[in-house]
Amino acid sequence: MKEIKVLHIDEFGPEKEYSYFYSNTFKQHAGSFHEAISLPHKHDFFVLVFFSSGSGVHEIDFHSYPILPGSVFMMSPGQTHHWKFTADTDGFVLFHTREFYEMHFMNRSLYNFPFYYSVQNPSSLFIPDEDRECISGLFARIFREHMRGGYMSTPLVASLLDILYINMSRLYLQTENSEVTVPAGYTKKIRILERLIEEHYPVEKSASAYAAMMNISPKHLNRMVKLSLGKTVTELVADRVLLEAKRLLVHAPKSFAAIARTLGYEDYAYFSRFFRRNTGMTPSDFVRRYR
Repeated sequence: MKEIKVLHIDEFGPEKEYSYFYSNTFKQHAGSFHEAISLPHKHDFFVLVFFSSGSGVHEIDFHSYPILPGSVFMMSPGQTHHWKFTADTDGFVLFHTREFYEMHFMNRSLYNFPFYYSVQNPSSLFIPDEDRECISGLFARIFREHMRGGYMSTPLVASLLDILYINMSRLYLQTENSEVTVPAGYTKKIRILERLIEEHYPVEKSASAYAAMMNISPKHLNRMVKLSLGKTVTELVADRVLLEAKRLLVHAPKSFAAIARTLGYEDYAYFSRFFRRNTGMTPSDFVRRYR
């Protein structure tokens, strides 16, 4: 087995000017980069994919979603995904860096959009028939403008991307995905917490440690997280550890004991109990079922 490959946005454009943005039809993209995208992989940029035809399955961090006409997927940097789809599958793909969006909208953050609020929020959205023409049209116009170029093309693409995100956010909050949201007053703090967990989870598992990093009390931090995400800080840390454990168990050329040590568990038996308590399976059971 090989380590999960991380794809960089400049791998998809012919020149360095495309190191911040990329757009294509899905069929052309899949045909041109089949080898790179056929195996599970990560990106260091934001990804939007809209499907207008075809069928299949898209797996994002061990959550499986159906590919249908009207499906949209929104992925943050670092998520692992792969897919299987029929030959007639088409639509649009759109990649961009965080800097591309935020340099045009300096007073806003990508993480203000509900699907990027938190890693706990679903990465998929199904566009109903009555809204599909609008969303599809925005993807198509962004693609055409990016291909055509010309005077003020880049700010126009950024503006269209912003309109797309706003329309998708409204639809996202009208669906069952709205079960997971973050109150406006806590959005920034939840994002800070998730970034701290991302940085420290292999060595730091306690809620009190993260509260100290944020200069707030453990009780207040847990209250914010519970109200925002319906979980405790300890559960958020466990979720991140489990996600990385699953990635490593399936994709990394390491022994189970070495994976446990990578995640901060010197005692493999303790790690195995932790994994089973949270998933209902031992690590070896998980690998067998997944494969």
